[in-house]
Amino acid sequence: MRPEVPFLESASARPCPVPAKARETPMSTLVIESTRSGFVESLHTVSVAVVSAEGTRVAFAGDPERVTFWRSAAKPFQSLPMVQDGAADRYGFGPRELALACASHSSEPVHRTLAMQMLSASGCEERHLACGPHPSLSPAVAEEALRAGVVLTPRWNNCSGKHAGMLALARHHGWDVHGYASDGHPVQERIQDEIAKWTGLPRDALVKGVDGCLAVCFGLPLSAMATAWARFGVSEAPAARRLREAMLAHPELVAGRGRACTELMTAFQGEAVVKIGAEGVYCAALPRARLGVALKVEDGDARCAAPALLAVLRLLAEQQGLTLPMTGLEHHAEPRILNTRNEMVGSLHPAGALAFA
Repeated sequence: MRPEVPFLESASARPCPVPAKARETPMSTLVIESTRSGFVESLHTVSVAVVSAEGTRVAFAGDPERVTFWRSAAKPFQSLPMVQDGAADRYGFGPRELALACASHSSEPVHRTLAMQMLSASGCEERHLACGPHPSLSPAVAEEALRAGVVLTPRWNNCSGKHAGMLALARHHGWDVHGYASDGHPVQERIQDEIAKWTGLPRDALVKGVDGCLAVCFGLPLSAMATAWARFGVSEAPAARRLREAMLAHPELVAGRGRACTELMTAFQGEAVVKIGAEGVYCAALPRARLGVALKVEDGDARCAAPALLAVLRLLAEQQGLTLPMTGLEHHAEPRILNTRNEMVGSLHPAGALAFA
């Protein structure tokens, strides 16, 4: 029998228009409750896998074998070949460039400038980027660009650092840069080999799709994602260590001002490496505990990813005796829901439990 550890009391203990029976949270289920005016308005179920670096399941919620696309939480592993094969050294990529290669950045000036410097170093230009432009992931940066009438170009894409790294890998090997982001190109074949190695899955077990940035994205079980992140957190392989240390040294480049990845890694002071992905995916490595975490908000609600990760990390810290400073992260742990007058009318609140092996 696995012990179940409750996280927080459900907000459904308060008056709610949904029948109490329908709101009961089964053991080893984690949910994010969306509350409004004191009532639970919506429930967002989360599946979680927590795995040790040795490949042992430590804890779970929901379906830890749930297969989903890794999306941007795979970026450190997509960047490994660039470092391992010598492209990063050839083109002078230091910790800042490596952090940006792993980033879903906010398109702040520092991010856009660094992406362009990476392209220039490998003899590429912005026109070589396969990723298209989109508004900044930071509402403040997006509004500033809109007010200024900025015409967005591919450097604004949150994945432009990853793509600059992929182009550097192609240049380094003498591969055609045309189609570098497409399935079957040597760049993507090389990345697929690396994904298989770190997850422990056969290549043909990986589901392949097209990411929002046009690069190949990989579908795999949450448990395999968690295994890869656990290994990444403790690996002494030079490429993995350099990428991990780059992310920890420059969290401001991995996301941006006010973003969860940046603020969590800053607060945790090296105790955790974290990376968000689209559609409610979030992954983390806890090096001291030799653990990896992967989660999926089942309905893909991106708002719920950060509170879900913080809920899991808090549970793990309590159960494993870890030190994870949470001060100053309350706005990510229980984000406020605002009306159009910027007044708080509710919040996202974690409830439920993890089952520990």
